[in-house]
Amino acid sequence: MSIQSTCDDILVLAENGICTITFNRVAKKNSITGAMYLTMASVLQQAATSGDVRVVLFQGDATVFTAGNDLGDFLNGPKPDENAPPFQFLQALAACPKPIVAAVCGPAVGIGTTMLLHCDLVYAGDNAMFSLPFVNLGFCPEGASSLLLPQLMGHQRASEALLLGDPFMAEAALEVGLVNRVVPPTECNTIAQAQAAKLAAKPMGSLLASKKLLKSGQMAAVQARIAEEGKLFADLLQQPAAKEAMSAFLEKRKPDFSKC
Repeated sequence: MSIQSTCDDILVLAENGICTITFNRVAKKNSITGAMYLTMASVLQQAATSGDVRVVLFQGDATVFTAGNDLGDFLNGPKPDENAPPFQFLQALAACPKPIVAAVCGPAVGIGTTMLLHCDLVYAGDNAMFSLPFVNLGFCPEGASSLLLPQLMGHQRASEALLLGDPFMAEAALEVGLVNRVVPPTECNTIAQAQAAKLAAKPMGSLLASKKLLKSGQMAAVQARIAEEGKLFADLLQQPAAKEAMSAFLEKRKPDFSKC
């Protein structure tokens, strides 16, 4: 089964049992458009049913994983809802039965961090920087991060990450268990590929059964939380605070929330 990308900003290579999905918009810091989300959702759905794919791997550039949502695309696109492209991608990611590996270097902003909560192995360059600036942009958490992050970090650390939105570096991510290993950025993709190859060489039935057991205890809760967050996110996106935050970002000024 051939798996193909319909978007030049997302590169897809399926070989040796590994489907590699690469963010390919480095000039825009790999910020993600609606078309990119839909492409990744489609690739994940294809990979889930393909007998030729045993592992999915996400990677970016040695300097940047992704800056998160393309805010210009958000501002100029149609009114979003809980079925908008980002949430289609997140649902497909959470539901994928195959092991998912990620190689993260440089900034991993917003969904660039929350998507990692649905990956099974994550390798980070020592230049990786994770941030969840949803509140700062007038949004709310997404990707079931309001459920999964407190389980991973504890309530206080998750609150610090989600409410303050302050970035944290690779070593802090390693400490709380968000990543498996911190490596030099120039080696990160290669190491992740090697780990993916190890997985691809294992018995497929055992891999699928083991991942299902690891995830099944809260799969329904995760899917429900993604939908709940998506509805709130879409509602908040239409509010003055979000419009002010995104306009300020694009105009390179400090947002003024005094009337929001």
